[in-house]
Amino acid sequence: MFQGSSWLIWVGVALALGAIEAATVDFIFLMLAGGALAGAVAAAFGADFPGQAIVASVSAVALLVGVRPWVKRRFNVKTERPTVGIAGNVGRTATVLETVTLAGGRINLSGETWSARSQGGDAILPGDKVEVIAIDGATAVVAPVTLPPQPLP
Repeated sequence: MFQGSSWLIWVGVALALGAIEAATVDFIFLMLAGGALAGAVAAAFGADFPGQAIVASVSAVALLVGVRPWVKRRFNVKTERPTVGIAGNVGRTATVLETVTLAGGRINLSGETWSARSQGGDAILPGDKVEVIAIDGATAVVAPVTLPPQPLP
């Protein structure tokens, strides 16, 4: 039935594997799709089915072992701290708007007013700079920014 168009079946398998890769983004199915395309090339050059399967398998394994580690390193870049969302505020500097104590207070963080509480027991006065240590619900847990010592004139 598919005597002259077995290459088309391999292309269909490659497309299906590519669609699965789009959902998983782990680069495994992409390498398997590359193997299926190699099988399609073998079929187009007239190889019998066992030959096509061997070419597809060897190509897929070679891609998984040789190319996938490089692709994962290239595209899966890890940042030390999140830059978006609430977690992205941890480590940022803010300005105290209302005195911050263990019980509460207000800060200006990235142009927004946040409720805040201090990490330690001392009150932090308006105008002081603080560093966000953590986010607890909708409250920023802050500590005073320690300035480096200034050289004497």
